[in-house]
Amino acid sequence: MASVTRAVFGELPSGGGTVEKFQLQSDLLRVDIISWGCTITALEVKDRQGRASDVVLGFAELEGYLQKQPYFGAVIGRVANRIAKGTFKVDGKEYHLAINKEPNSLHGGVRGFDKVLWTPRVLSNGVQFSRVSPDGEEGYPGELKVWVTYTLDGGELVVNYRAQASQATPVNLTNHSYFNLAGQGSPNIYGHEVTIEDETWAFIIFVFCLLPSGEVAPVQGTAFDLRKPVELGKHLQDFQLNGFDHNFCLKGSKEKHFCARVHHAASGRVLEVYTTQPGVQFYTGNFLDGTLKGKNGAVYPKHSGFCLETQNWPDAVNQPHFPPVLLRPGEEYDHTTWFKFSVA
Repeated sequence: MASVTRAVFGELPSGGGTVEKFQLQSDLLRVDIISWGCTITALEVKDRQGRASDVVLGFAELEGYLQKQPYFGAVIGRVANRIAKGTFKVDGKEYHLAINKEPNSLHGGVRGFDKVLWTPRVLSNGVQFSRVSPDGEEGYPGELKVWVTYTLDGGELVVNYRAQASQATPVNLTNHSYFNLAGQGSPNIYGHEVTIEDETWAFIIFVFCLLPSGEVAPVQGTAFDLRKPVELGKHLQDFQLNGFDHNFCLKGSKEKHFCARVHHAASGRVLEVYTTQPGVQFYTGNFLDGTLKGKNGAVYPKHSGFCLETQNWPDAVNQPHFPPVLLRPGEEYDHTTWFKFSVA
């Protein structure tokens, strides 16, 4: 069983409202989530000696999340990842979004779901957040009702995303937590061993200026073949990679399927990710530069955290051969991701 406690985390400026913190605790995990952006601010996991460490990057106070920062722990929407040139068509009508990461629209736009206050509801083993994204918000068509539910079951954090639309709109929701299984504030993630399951296909999104190419390329025999465990630091060095920021195409099933496993040998901590989504964006914190001050005085240099953002494929709204991303009236968007922590 999990317990849930509720507290004030901070006040938004100019009377913008109160941000609350919800602490979910089981015998194996402790997770803090705030109502600003449905953001995971802390996640404590025990190592093989039974010592707990916080394994997500973030801030101790609300001010940290209100500054310019790289989506630490937040829910991303209405559409995660890139939409090429910030334009798409639905039923013949063209829509234009803010270009907030040249030359594309990234992670929902200038004020995405990560930068709004959500309405919380406490559950017996977790918390559900809801909001209504109005028609035209950030350029997207139709009103969208959204529910994000976090529940704790032993060593497993479960995140469910649901949405209903008043008119056809692209929807692609994810969580942007940055993990470091050595403990947040550790200088890098090079000692982590990573496995990503896929159907021998990885979708390479880097073509020109991070424009999604629409090309789906096999991973076999490339630096992107992570089907067998690789130690991250050695792998980046061997292939002379700056890091990963790539979408891996998973099984096409809408059922729960294995996505990724990360093992930190020194602490024994293991993270396994399962999802109903068709893809995962594996990102190794390539743009972190040490300028942000995190929890307990931590700084976050390049490669000090990794993300496993379960989601649809990038720019799916403009790629008819990708898994469908449009949600129509009368349908329900319903996806779940499981983060399972253990020791080995």
